[in-house]
Amino acid sequence: MLPTMKDWFVPLQRSLYPPRWARGGHAQTIIGHLWPSPALHETGERWEIPLRDGDKLVAVAHRANPKFVVCLFHGLGGNAEADYMRRTTQTCLDRGVSVVRVNHRGCGEGEGLATRPYHSGSGEDVTSALEFTRTQFPNAFVVAIGFSLSGNALLLSLAGIRGRPVADAAIAVNAPIDLADASLLMGRGLNRVYDFRFVRLCRESVHSRVRAGRLASAPELGIWSTLKEFDELYTAPAGGFENRESYYRTCSAAPYIEKIGTPTLLLTASDDPFVRVQHYQNLRLPPQVQMHIEQYGGHMGYLSAENTPIGTKRWMDYALKEWIEGLRRVARA
Repeated sequence: MLPTMKDWFVPLQRSLYPPRWARGGHAQTIIGHLWPSPALHETGERWEIPLRDGDKLVAVAHRANPKFVVCLFHGLGGNAEADYMRRTTQTCLDRGVSVVRVNHRGCGEGEGLATRPYHSGSGEDVTSALEFTRTQFPNAFVVAIGFSLSGNALLLSLAGIRGRPVADAAIAVNAPIDLADASLLMGRGLNRVYDFRFVRLCRESVHSRVRAGRLASAPELGIWSTLKEFDELYTAPAGGFENRESYYRTCSAAPYIEKIGTPTLLLTASDDPFVRVQHYQNLRLPPQVQMHIEQYGGHMGYLSAENTPIGTKRWMDYALKEWIEGLRRVARA
């Protein structure tokens, strides 16, 4: 029997108060990304996860507890070695929790093993990774955490729109649940810094597929091309969508969250530069979905002025630790 949100979710005792030098969404996002994160010394166990279309994902598993496992899914342009993936993994391992860090198609150690792209609607891939995890941890309580792009894909799978619900509980962090609006915001003002970086990383991913013989050619993109242009020229057609608008419309999680029956927590910040908080505030939440909105945090920055109870200034790490421990108590694992 699945836990209810009342079983494990309790309001956090400490909200984020930002330092003077990291006030505002952009400061939180940029400094949070640049702020050093400790190395992860646990190498883990390499998994190759077959997908139904012949592509493969590569994941790294850390076995600490056969009865409780947390699966982590990274954001756009990231991989299993992203700073937030490493930190969350260490937080779990320090508490005796098993972890699976999943690379999306063609990312990290999975470079060269995929033809099709990953995208914000890759709920089927999330499902496949969670199903494979269950074969390796057959009696475990499985928690899925999706960061940014993966948060949206995870929500789609939980709603049964793309893929199916497999996890026993889930957390979506700063998920862009309205893709059209997120792409619009990306092209404005200082957000072009993020847009430029994401397009560069996406371009490199496509070229790696060409080098591996998975693609005949890469789309023609200028150095200042936007993510909207990349989605029109590559993501949409390669992902099997009619066009960019179809991709954004059918893969935005917001309209489907009310269908979710798995205990799920949505975390976002009011000052996220390219995920508008109003889309969260306008949601119709079903009984098993809870929302936590911090006033500050940017896009997965969440830098605190003072050390959190776990001894760092990373508020998000503290919050995830609290929620994971709550789930572990419910699972009795």
